[in-house]
Amino acid sequence: MKILICNDDGFQAPGIVALYEALKDVATVEVVAPEHNNSAKSNALTLHTPLYVQRVANGFRYVNGTPADCVHIALTGLLDYRPDLVLAGINNGANMGDDTIYSGTVGAAMEGYLFGIPAIAFSQVERDWHNLDAAAIKARDLVLQMGQQNLIGNMPWLLNVNIPNLPLAELGHLKLCRLGRRHSAEKVITQQSPRGETMYWIGAAGPAKDEADGTDFHATSQGHIAMTPLKVDLTDHDHLGYWAQTAAKLTSLDN
Repeated sequence: MKILICNDDGFQAPGIVALYEALKDVATVEVVAPEHNNSAKSNALTLHTPLYVQRVANGFRYVNGTPADCVHIALTGLLDYRPDLVLAGINNGANMGDDTIYSGTVGAAMEGYLFGIPAIAFSQVERDWHNLDAAAIKARDLVLQMGQQNLIGNMPWLLNVNIPNLPLAELGHLKLCRLGRRHSAEKVITQQSPRGETMYWIGAAGPAKDEADGTDFHATSQGHIAMTPLKVDLTDHDHLGYWAQTAAKLTSLDN
């Protein structure tokens, strides 16, 4: 199995190192990751400045761009082969509910999916990397089990996996979940710069709004590993009928 690994915390982050170490003996693994932290960069691509790729002593390569840049470059010219699987993470903190829209971790995995390659975004629920070894083992086991079930290489899919920061023996089983929802983000934070200018910092994410049974929030709160299949189609299929009637009325305004 050939695996491409990326993340959004930067190529030196403990999460990506742990994921690589867990998989290097069971697959051919290539790491192409951002030079610096690129959290919340989503699917952004860099179009107006040049990108450079550097290799470090452990074989990792880093790019002065976004997570999606890294995967895009790897798949369109950097690698001389097509990976069987794209992995992103392990992220320093949860990517659940509305987080997935902003997540650079999910963005990296999604870039692989857009190229027709199965992809998984891995995150730990809490920050600071505690019990990271257990999360890495669970990530490796999931990849190996999917390989054994012939789920890798047949068709593209995109999975979002969140792992509680628990010791291996305390982690619950894998649960298939839907995304929950969050309340709106906290108020923007303002500060004065040394020059007297007002600086703005994006506020913290809001608390969970929908954490009902069946959501990723609920599963991880119970100690389970949450797995959510994602899709790229943003069409509001449930309301196409309503908008068809509305569009007809709007069109009639032109007459």
